[in-house]
Amino acid sequence: MPWFVRAGIALATLVALVLLARLAVFMVDPSQVGYSFMPASKWEVEHSCLSAYFVAAQSSSSTPNVYDDSLYSMPNDDPGGLRKARAIGPFKIDVFEYPPQFLLLPQALRLLTPDFIDLRMLWFALTGGVLLLALLVVAQFLGPADGTRALLLSPLLWMALPTTISTLQKGNLQVMVIAASMLAMVLFERRRFAAGGALLAFVMVSKLYPGLLLVYLLVRRQWRALAWTSSFAVAFSVLTLLTLGWGLYAAFLDHLPGLVSGEAFPAFRNPAAMDINQSIPGLVFKLKLFGVPGMSFPAAKIAGWGYTLVALAATAFAGLRTLRDGEKPLVWMGILILATLRSPFLPQTYAAIPPLWLLTLLAATHAPRMRAPSMILFAWAALNVYWPLDWPIDPRLLAIATTLPQVVAVFLVVTALRRRVELPNDSTQLAELRTATDAGR
Repeated sequence: MPWFVRAGIALATLVALVLLARLAVFMVDPSQVGYSFMPASKWEVEHSCLSAYFVAAQSSSSTPNVYDDSLYSMPNDDPGGLRKARAIGPFKIDVFEYPPQFLLLPQALRLLTPDFIDLRMLWFALTGGVLLLALLVVAQFLGPADGTRALLLSPLLWMALPTTISTLQKGNLQVMVIAASMLAMVLFERRRFAAGGALLAFVMVSKLYPGLLLVYLLVRRQWRALAWTSSFAVAFSVLTLLTLGWGLYAAFLDHLPGLVSGEAFPAFRNPAAMDINQSIPGLVFKLKLFGVPGMSFPAAKIAGWGYTLVALAATAFAGLRTLRDGEKPLVWMGILILATLRSPFLPQTYAAIPPLWLLTLLAATHAPRMRAPSMILFAWAALNVYWPLDWPIDPRLLAIATTLPQVVAVFLVVTALRRRVELPNDSTQLAELRTATDAGR
């Protein structure tokens, strides 16, 4: 490894540690705004995704409809205007847009920390811990050489704006969903079907999109992994029904069409938020900024379902390939990225997390063939495009800028899914490879 690469890794590690330590001060003491992500942005300082989880969990015992906007927003005379968020301490309360089963986690954590500020600290530690564990486990799965490189490159993920400073501060679930999904897939490969099924089932019923990994497991005929995941998904659903009641499910079913189309998201009433949307359906609203006619929710629905077919086909293609162990995490992450791009609203806050992780995995496993470290740095910089919502900017310029990381993400997915495998010539080695591929079925 060239000296300048080693120096760059050492510098990135130092920067990541400083950023984490700095952010920890704000997570412990919310009054220390100077240690927060972008203190000059009031929106960045006050926004908290975790607040929605807390309020929904707190309200679920007294009201069946945790999707009632009055729990999170102040009365607004203009239904089509920007929402006026309620507050919890110094933070604005976000809107809850998750399936009922997810509430099992914040409900359990509230038994330990019923106070929101305390929960915020616990959630920060839990999220960071799950991410660190997943990075270590996936690196170990890659093998000694590739795994070591993956760990050395992991500071690029920790120091990225969408990961450490933004998503960890806001307490968004996305980091844990991606990390837990990767952990589950490794557990399946290690034949720990029950543990893997529990993890994948919970993130699947909590966030829906990890369900695309079930298509991959189905195509590869990994029946035991599918059976355990399905069983735990049913178990979590029944447990939610028994503890929180049917009314919560009824409210979710009523709310679901708006979630799928995006119409339920307050962000679609905020032009600035639409600019930072990095999903495939979100491209429709970006085109609207440039005067393209017919760019509305019906067009976004068509784009979303059309893209769904593409994502399913790409996942099936990936599942049919013969893969070595070192290639599997790249494929899993590529599938997760495909799934996130289907969301009606994929904000800059966490859109780049799986592509950033995939970038480090590709760089680690392609090291002998990488043309130059500058390629990694360019992709990393592109994925770090970030602009606070309350800073003025031409919306068309912002829409173009936030499309760049989306293009890079797609490029990384194509690279991961299309990578050719050099199969061994020896028939015995080939048989062993096929046996390894079938492990866990």
